[in-house]
Amino acid sequence: MDVVGCELGGAVKNVIGLAVGIADGMGLGDNAKASLITRGLAETTRLGLVMGADPYTFAGLAGMGDLVATCSSPLSRNHTFGSNLGRGMTLQETIAATKQTAEGVKSCESVLDLARRHGVDMPITETVVDVVHGGKPPAVAVKELMSRSAKPERR
Repeated sequence: MDVVGCELGGAVKNVIGLAVGIADGMGLGDNAKASLITRGLAETTRLGLVMGADPYTFAGLAGMGDLVATCSSPLSRNHTFGSNLGRGMTLQETIAATKQTAEGVKSCESVLDLARRHGVDMPITETVVDVVHGGKPPAVAVKELMSRSAKPERR
């Protein structure tokens, strides 16, 4: 069993779930959400590879399957939390309205720190940190994320 890949994938999928929820809350369409999920999987895989994970872990149920469920289910705590932020609720309002813990809220900073220590570019994770903990308006964050220049799929 690829413990590194499973643990890391679980942490990052919560962050990507927040991002997709934000996009949903902003009323962005299915193509935007599919892009976030696809790019989020690429971020997860890049970080996992430098940490010694098996790349096949991210293509299976523990990787892509869990990511898609977290990003698309109305039962996903992270997606719901992000959706509230995307609709314009503040962090404090969203915390007050949320009955359960959205793990990505706390873990997004740790995931970004880990990525930086390993020299891995994770723009979606960075954007989530900016929105959740930096107070950046989601509309500004999405515009900045979407205006990034294209880069290779490698780290």
